Amino acid sequence: MAVSIIMKTLNEEKRIAAAIESALQALPGGTVEVIVADSGSTDRTVEIAMQYPVTVAQIVNPAKPSCGIGPQLGFQYSHHDLVCLMDGDMLLDKDFLGAAIAFLDANPRVAGVTGHVVEMNVDNLEFTRRVRRVSPENRTGSIDRMNGGGLYRRAAIAEAGYFSDRNLHGYEEFDLGVRLRSLGWELHRLDRRFVAHFGHSINAYTLLVRRWRSKYLRGVGELLRAALGRPHWNKLVHELPELRLWAGVYLWWLVMIGLLVFLPDKTIALLIDAALIILVIAAMSLKQRSLSLGVYAVVAWCFHAAALPLGFFHPRRQPDDWIESQVVSKDN
Repeated sequence: MAVSIIMKTLNEEKRIAAAIESALQALPGGTVEVIVADSGSTDRTVEIAMQYPVTVAQIVNPAKPSCGIGPQLGFQYSHHDLVCLMDGDMLLDKDFLGAAIAFLDANPRVAGVTGHVVEMNVDNLEFTRRVRRVSPENRTGSIDRMNGGGLYRRAAIAEAGYFSDRNLHGYEEFDLGVRLRSLGWELHRLDRRFVAHFGHSINAYTLLVRRWRSKYLRGVGELLRAALGRPHWNKLVHELPELRLWAGVYLWWLVMIGLLVFLPDKTIALLIDAALIILVIAAMSLKQRSLSLGVYAVVAWCFHAAALPLGFFHPRRQPDDWIESQVVSKDN
């Protein structure tokens, strides 16, 4: 058994050592190749990673950090027929790879298999909301994407053209999933732990602003642009419930703007707009059984909806271009 483990990183000095150690120990009796794919860390992430028997590759100018660039960067330096993707703030379960390899051996049309991503920092509203909702991360059996990573067949990736689209600041694994499934491949989640994820512990609103600045929230728009005119366009649009939600947000905004423009009494218009905002927040708070989660969900909707057109019209490079990078440490 041989697996290439791609660990994508950006300023993960607090977790990278434990993440690498969990990867190196994850396949007893087999061969593990670990590639730390770094998107330009400015902390000690690379320095710490270089202390281990791993390959460390880091982007250089003019490459720019994005969620899609890390997996593709690691893939271009990997060698084995099975490729496992994880983040530098995750701990790989010691028994996952063995179970995943056995599943792939028994199911030749499955391109990738994953397990549960167990969130360890649930004091952040974003991760609390993620744990509570019926999200792709919580489904088992046949799935449409492997959010959070998992084990892939190199042969399936090669047929799909590339591992991840370097242009995407988010939704890179959904993009890979829809490209694979459009070719007849399947994805599967085992009802077992894949990784423990130590996500951001900062305030959720601070994280939301950081994701706006890093262009992470533009992921859906970039995803739509990438699929435009391609065979999997209809499948992608049909399988993205976010699009219906953002459409609802745009309609909500248009109604409030229309009231301000067309109602002669601007005071009445403002009062109605305020009532609409309160109504939406109240409905979401009831659904979440939490006022703080309800407010945060509505604010997050607005950020995501505003970012979508920015992502759609953002200039693109060829997704399978060789990523400008340097190997700063190589496992021999």
